[in-house]
Amino acid sequence: MNHPQLDMPLIRKRLENQRRALLAESLESLASRGTVMLDQTAVGRLSRMDALQAQAMAEAEEDRRQLQIRRIDNALLRIDNAELGECIECGEWIGTRRLESDPTLLKCIECAA
Repeated sequence: MNHPQLDMPLIRKRLENQRRALLAESLESLASRGTVMLDQTAVGRLSRMDALQAQAMAEAEEDRRQLQIRRIDNALLRIDNAELGECIECGEWIGTRRLESDPTLLKCIECAA
């Protein structure tokens, strides 16, 4: 059974909107994650280093986005399986305010500590 004190249709809609936004951000940042051209005649060494650093930061941000998308997908699956809000360790309900803040949480406050 999903958490009895949460509005599951509202939580689902919120998660789906977050997922869509993350996918859109991923598409927008595709160019910044592309291959950095290392033509030494066209770009100086420091400019290349800056470009490589910007690329690495864009890739790290994409990794964080993909992780959040997986967490959202898992939360949506837990809603479908009527398991959202149940701590995966102790089986107790996760606090309502915690879940309203982040419905992708898997553990209650005691087990998360």
